[in-house]
Amino acid sequence: WQFSRGDPMKYLCVAEINIFTSWDYIVFAALFLISGGIGVFFAIKERNKTTSADFLVGGKQMTCGPVALSLTASFMSAVTVLGAPAEVYRFGASFSIFFIAYTFVVLFSAELFIPIFYRSGITSTYEYLELRFHKFVRYAATVMYIIQTILYTGVVVYAPALALNQVTGFDLWGSVFATGIVCTFYCTLGGLKAVVWTDAFQMIVMVVGFLSVLIEGTIQNGGPSKVWEAATNGSRLDIVSFEVDPLRRHTFWTIAVGGTFTWLGIYGVNQSTVQRCISCKSEKHAKLALYLNLLGLWIILVCAVFSGLVMYAHYQDCDPWTAEFISAPDQMMPYFVMDIFKSMPGLPGLFVACAFSGTLSTVAASINALATVTYEDIVKNIFKNISDRKGTWISKGLCVVFGVLCTVMAVVASKMGGVVQAALSIHGMCGGPMLGLFTLGILFPCTNWKGALGGLFTGYIMSFWVGIGGFIYPAPPSKTLPLPLSTAQCVLANLTSNTTAITSTFLPITLSPATAPARSVLEDNWYSISYLYYSAVGCLSCIIIGLLISFVTGREHGRNIRPLLIRPVCNLFCFWSDKYKAKCWCGVRHDSEEDFDHQESLQKDVKMDAITDQPTENGFDNDSSKKPPPGYNTEEKSYTNLDIDKVSYM
Repeated sequence: WQFSRGDPMKYLCVAEINIFTSWDYIVFAALFLISGGIGVFFAIKERNKTTSADFLVGGKQMTCGPVALSLTASFMSAVTVLGAPAEVYRFGASFSIFFIAYTFVVLFSAELFIPIFYRSGITSTYEYLELRFHKFVRYAATVMYIIQTILYTGVVVYAPALALNQVTGFDLWGSVFATGIVCTFYCTLGGLKAVVWTDAFQMIVMVVGFLSVLIEGTIQNGGPSKVWEAATNGSRLDIVSFEVDPLRRHTFWTIAVGGTFTWLGIYGVNQSTVQRCISCKSEKHAKLALYLNLLGLWIILVCAVFSGLVMYAHYQDCDPWTAEFISAPDQMMPYFVMDIFKSMPGLPGLFVACAFSGTLSTVAASINALATVTYEDIVKNIFKNISDRKGTWISKGLCVVFGVLCTVMAVVASKMGGVVQAALSIHGMCGGPMLGLFTLGILFPCTNWKGALGGLFTGYIMSFWVGIGGFIYPAPPSKTLPLPLSTAQCVLANLTSNTTAITSTFLPITLSPATAPARSVLEDNWYSISYLYYSAVGCLSCIIIGLLISFVTGREHGRNIRPLLIRPVCNLFCFWSDKYKAKCWCGVRHDSEEDFDHQESLQKDVKMDAITDQPTENGFDNDSSKKPPPGYNTEEKSYTNLDIDKVSYM
């Protein structure tokens, strides 16, 4: 029997306590063993490749398939696996509108950001900032990225482990330390290739885990038609609201617009994403990986939304959170899994493996990205002449260091209490200003380094101001609009009388003006902005202040900027006039470069580090102006990373 906390006159869940069986532990352990085995495999297979480029970016010879699966797995963490279904359960299926945001995010990433990063030959995203602005901007962005990623990764490890522990009895610290040790192990041994292929395996586990829950949950609740009927009656399918109020938690506009800003900060300019894309053997493969990844995002989104609907159909008359069978919404999904699989040993272990696949992929991606950024942006700038073998060992050592730091951060997160929820939002709040910084560099040639640095810090101030304020002073229920939850069929445990049933429905509480606590104008407006707009606030603040400072201090002259660092999107809007196009270029000589694809009016250029000499002004060798630069495939109309081992140097 499972009693709730507090008053003895409470609800009683008439069910056996479900705990992990030996079969569940076997299934879960298999996930860790296979993940570690992939690291060992690539350590043996790649033992003769000793350069840091081989270790950190897979020799830049990856193909689109595994990279696409890796991208999806890395950003669909256990927080998504546990949190998204609970979100649908409480607030309805409006979460599905994220498919629009995901589409715009992938489109902008593939066509705007990735071509710039790929062609400039960088390994760390923040190398671009030194090429475009100044080393101070690069170092500031690098330090902020390292801090936010360590903090976020630690919480990603701890939060799902805590939720699973409180519901399933799964060992908390055993899972936390196992995650840190296994991720560090295969990152250190196999480098990026091990991370990518392990992510691909973990993505499959995530989908299988979701499908098992969906199938069994649907069967137990009378089939798809019954689930749909329950969701409709419970208002869970009232999806689209075109209200433009930015204070409303979820509307069409907050998800489509705010969600695009939030995820673009994570996808478009995040080191973890960019590192995987530039590891592809050609720009075409990098773009294709992003578009295939979009399919993966849609699949996970559909699974999460339908899991939330099935879960609501199961608990429509006895909400375990309201009845205090569980203590937090993120425990809903594990509780549901232990309920429907109570007579099926091994399947709860499959779902836990699904959740921890999200954790492992996110942590591994973070460790590898942190090692890359630290090595490229800090170590190589301090120690100028590092041999390939020494660089590889330093990179492996950095993986160990960051693996330990992320695990320690998980321990710290356990002492933070309610601050954990705030820490989960830091990733989004940091992504907005970083997105604004790269947007200034790529789209606004007039921006100078002073404007970029000032804009970045302003963006952080604004996004953290609204984010922390929203955490301390949450928006009123009238803006968040949680849907009704019922305990009509829960059983009341009366310690002094016979067990009886209780009928009650919990509606969103809306206090009248006379009884509502006094709130300031700042609390009712600025702090009540939807959390999905935090990234937009940081991004737009960075862009506006960055441009203002640049014009006040003297804008950057286009002749000082290499064309491959700018994406002239103005060509799309001034296609009728070369004169206006040239004006929008702000002095950057895009017309000095050969256009290989007349369907696109965007420049093509490349810098192949350690493979070719610096391109001349028009991107070609002076002695053969009609010969494309090394690495450009005229048939595919795409740049290709050359296999360094096969290049013949002159």
